[in-house]
Amino acid sequence: MLSPLVWIPAISAAVIAFFPKMTSRIARRIAFAIAFLLLIWSIFLGSQFQLFNSDWQFQEYMPWLETLGLHYHLGIDGLSLPLLILNEFLTSIAIYTTHPLTHRPRFFYTLILLLNAGISGAFLAQDLLLFFLFYEAELIPLYLLIAIWGGDRREYAATKFLIYTAISGILIIAAFLALVGISGATNFDYNPSVSSTLPLAIQIPLLLTILLGFAIKTPLVPFHTWLPDAHVEASTPVSILLAGILLKLGAYGFLRFGLGLFPEAWSVLAPWFATWAVVSVLYGVIVAIAQTDMKKMIAYSSIGHMGYVLLAAAAATPISLTGAIVQMVSHGLISGLLFLLVGIVYDKTCSRNLNILKGLLNPEQGLPVIGSLMIVAVMASAGIPGMAGFVGEFLCFRGSFSVFPIQTLLCMLGTGLTAVYFLTLINRAFFGRLPEAMAELPPVKWSERIPAAILAAIIILFGIQPGWLISKTEATTSAMKLTSSELLVIKFTPLNPPMESYGVHTSLEIPLNPPYKGGL
Repeated sequence: MLSPLVWIPAISAAVIAFFPKMTSRIARRIAFAIAFLLLIWSIFLGSQFQLFNSDWQFQEYMPWLETLGLHYHLGIDGLSLPLLILNEFLTSIAIYTTHPLTHRPRFFYTLILLLNAGISGAFLAQDLLLFFLFYEAELIPLYLLIAIWGGDRREYAATKFLIYTAISGILIIAAFLALVGISGATNFDYNPSVSSTLPLAIQIPLLLTILLGFAIKTPLVPFHTWLPDAHVEASTPVSILLAGILLKLGAYGFLRFGLGLFPEAWSVLAPWFATWAVVSVLYGVIVAIAQTDMKKMIAYSSIGHMGYVLLAAAAATPISLTGAIVQMVSHGLISGLLFLLVGIVYDKTCSRNLNILKGLLNPEQGLPVIGSLMIVAVMASAGIPGMAGFVGEFLCFRGSFSVFPIQTLLCMLGTGLTAVYFLTLINRAFFGRLPEAMAELPPVKWSERIPAAILAAIIILFGIQPGWLISKTEATTSAMKLTSSELLVIKFTPLNPPMESYGVHTSLEIPLNPPYKGGL
């Protein structure tokens, strides 16, 4: 049931690529039909998902390269299911919003479908090496999408993205190989119990290596510099996928391979992670305030919003982990809507500069519908109640406050500053008097409005009824926290001579019943 989500887009990409006589219109229709069918299939899987089952569901297992310990092992749980559906949904939106006159259309849609297959495979993989293969599979398609269909500095932005992401992959595979080699495991199956056999002195370096790899992808400060350049140069459909789902691979890695594999080491380093989250949040929002390019402003805002996910993961309470998943989904929807609207504004005005744009909310000669949808997107990103952004941020803060009160309060300050730069965007670009040079703007077609309206409606719907999303994640987040809290380890300072010589151990393992619910 899961393999079609990986192999159907890959096979469809090959079909589009190797039929040279296929017209751009047919290629676009095939790509959109495949993406939409995959969306329907992922929603069907969600409807069959057992809410109170924290184990992997719909598993597929097949030996592949036994000598390498590599198995084709797919599965899904409450962490990967929402992100999988988000991937299929945003891919459909990206294909639908692609300009019909895009040059080299067959190659463009081929890369989009290959990107979709790689991301889906990464979310489904239950083998460390298989995850890495899918994680790297999305690298080349996205590089080409930026390098070929990007702006004037597309080659620089694409190369920078390639270098950063390659380093990310090197760190991750090095940590996976070290974990399997040191623990003596015979394969690369995802098994949290493997790390429990290692001493803390080994767990911490492995965790830090994994965390650095995924921090580049998320991205977090100071590994963020590739993101603004990539967004500014990427086309609108690619920006939607980059902000909406590509960044979530990094945040997914924090939870799945950081907290999931190394709960003991994670509890030791959690205060540092929370502080790192504060730095990313405040840096992202402060730099966003200074931007005049709308795309670059939204790109820096993504750095801040991903910091909330790291804060929630550091706290590792059931509520905060649920909030992290909701925040990833809500940010994917909201950032997708923001980049889509900015793309429409640029298409109609040939500018994203806030020093030039003004009065676009003019009901007669401006872009009133786009301006209204932009206000909705800005309110959602600022965490206004009734929007999906509020639910994710509230759960992150509510679950983290009891563990890291100071860091949580500082991140909440970032939420307030988010309203500052987005209100600046709205005030400067959409209010005021429309310049005479923009008095005859091209009309916005209904085909351009529909995907933006659908995104806005879903953002409001999840803000009003978040239980539909939260119910899918609760069993998984409770189990993730349970594995790191069932056992409290208290360590005393070793004495000289060691107390072991008298038959007294220097560490006590105390099973807690019920499990400890606070931060470790």
